[in-house]
Amino acid sequence: MCTLIHMNEEMRERLRRTRRVTTPWSDDETRGIRGPRLGELLERWANGYDWGVHERRIGAFPWVTVRAGGTELRVIHQRSADPGTPVVVLLHGWPDSVLRFERVLPLLADMHVVVPALPGFPFEAPLTTPGMSVNRIARVVADALDELGYSRYTVSGGDVGGTVAELLAAEHPDRVAALHLTNIAPQRALTADPARLAPDAAAYLGRAAQWFRTEGGYIAEQSTRPNTLAVALGDSPAGLAAWIVEKLESWSDESAFTTDELLTWVTAYWVTGTIGTSFATYAEPVDLPDRIDTSTVLSVFPRDIKPEPRSYAEAFLNVRDYVEHPAGGHFAAWEQPEAYAGDVRRAVRLGGRAL
Repeated sequence: MCTLIHMNEEMRERLRRTRRVTTPWSDDETRGIRGPRLGELLERWANGYDWGVHERRIGAFPWVTVRAGGTELRVIHQRSADPGTPVVVLLHGWPDSVLRFERVLPLLADMHVVVPALPGFPFEAPLTTPGMSVNRIARVVADALDELGYSRYTVSGGDVGGTVAELLAAEHPDRVAALHLTNIAPQRALTADPARLAPDAAAYLGRAAQWFRTEGGYIAEQSTRPNTLAVALGDSPAGLAAWIVEKLESWSDESAFTTDELLTWVTAYWVTGTIGTSFATYAEPVDLPDRIDTSTVLSVFPRDIKPEPRSYAEAFLNVRDYVEHPAGGHFAAWEQPEAYAGDVRRAVRLGGRAL
């Protein structure tokens, strides 16, 4: 995998020398990660957490490397014993990685499953040149699937991965049999015209705008000043943990992650040096079509950051199935793998009927 022993030891040394920072709001979780919580994480990370155990588990996934879109893309390629079974593509988001789908993989063992490590994210090499927008990522993923021999597939994703999924369907309607999404592209909320939406869809725009004002500061920084932020997070494991864990915990159900699971998701960014390059999907411009006609299953989980009503999603997508779940959040494939896998299967069946 991507790690060397000396890198792991360097990380531990940096953690032991962390300069603890306090603020007047250290105990207020609405102001970011609480100081005592961060202290617990850093203590475990520096003394007791064993990245090697997790690295070996991750390395045992069926990884392959394919040449696609002028670059190399690493993907988990889980093949079914039946060569004629459907193909499912799972696309992760930020601030996570292919690990989002670790618990779903065994539940889809009867299908061919492809999980790309998206360019600029953990388990891929850090980007060295600009231009890796979500539009380009969609083209890279399409080329990779072509190289793997797949001409028809169902695409599932959320967050950045959901936007990539929408673009794949828009650009390759002959290849994408169906979509399964946990949210629609968030950029749509910034340009949608309330006058052209149903009343509850227009009301959703107001709620989304409020979320962007109170919770979306990270988006503004990552999209406008990625260089500055990359230095702060890429040079400080404590800073990286504070930035990522705040999101992992506040965007998910309570107790969705153990301490070591949180540290594994964060360590994946540290050892691959990809936190700065993962900002490319925020910093590069996005070109979205007005509407996508591919049959879509939209899964709604109550702890997600801004779940959309059906009427809003229908303004942009061909929503054939809208599934509301009683539990789960932004990382639903990890938090509620059985429910997530069940909705993937809904989309696969829907795509089969659409043929």
